[in-house]
Amino acid sequence: MLSEGGSFMKGMILGGVFCLVVSLLNSYSPVTESRTDDHHHHHVKAASKDELKHFSGSQLKELENQVQVYCVIMVEPKVLVYWATTLDTWSKHCDKAAFYTSEASKALDAIDMNEKDDWTRLRKALKHAYENAGDMRWFFVAQPTTFAIIENLKYLVLTKDPDEPFYLGKAVKSGELEYVAYDSGIVLSYEALKRLVAVFQDEEKCPERGRALWKLSDDKQLAVCLKYTGVFAENGEDAHGKSLFNSKSVDALIKDSMNNNPNNVVEGCCPDLAVTFSGMSPNQMQVMMFGVYRLRPYGHDFHDFLTFYPPKGSDND
Repeated sequence: MLSEGGSFMKGMILGGVFCLVVSLLNSYSPVTESRTDDHHHHHVKAASKDELKHFSGSQLKELENQVQVYCVIMVEPKVLVYWATTLDTWSKHCDKAAFYTSEASKALDAIDMNEKDDWTRLRKALKHAYENAGDMRWFFVAQPTTFAIIENLKYLVLTKDPDEPFYLGKAVKSGELEYVAYDSGIVLSYEALKRLVAVFQDEEKCPERGRALWKLSDDKQLAVCLKYTGVFAENGEDAHGKSLFNSKSVDALIKDSMNNNPNNVVEGCCPDLAVTFSGMSPNQMQVMMFGVYRLRPYGHDFHDFLTFYPPKGSDND
């Protein structure tokens, strides 16, 4: 009987511990504060052509000059080929591109954070960017495996006020937490980054080293910290509601569209003003660079001396 009683007690204790863990997992919410920020949208859309018509030429020029992007690119020696490709391609279109590394490399220059932990390194990089941004008011956080078209990013935020707390990209929901996917690129306005750097000082709300039962991914941890400051994840979209940030390559998106929209592959695939793609090899990124910045039909939207129009009745633009 004593043995049976001991087994029973052990079962009760183990069962209680199990129920407690399940209860914590089910009830866990990284932030319990209510959403009181009036800025909370979920969707951020680029201005339509009709909206831009309300601005004079001088006003648009002023907006163009004001939109400058500081690119925070997180690298490490084990992805050296992607690091080199990013350096040679899209990062040249940032107003300032800073590479932050886990350790110094003899092959390529970067700001050495001397930190192996990804989350801690990202925190230090964002703080460094904030302190060294000068007049720049938009920040783009990316991994070297992401390909970005910075001009399209600038168009997306052209009429947005960086003194408002924008945190946008490809918004994803995981349980009660909404966050911006890291592999698709993360956009922060000056105000959002200002609040983030401030909450970095609060170890209870935004610990430098994770203390949870499980380790959150960097993008989720970033969202948790931002929620404490009243900043929420928003999906970057074009004027028609198409998402501009992609965690897949162009090839993969086309294949998906062929399966899901066989009668309208192009429209079902990618927006004309897409900001990011991911999942491409370095060679594919070089090809992408050629397609985005070099290949063009003469006279098409470039104000050349001659303009060649497609045949009447065709679907070409």
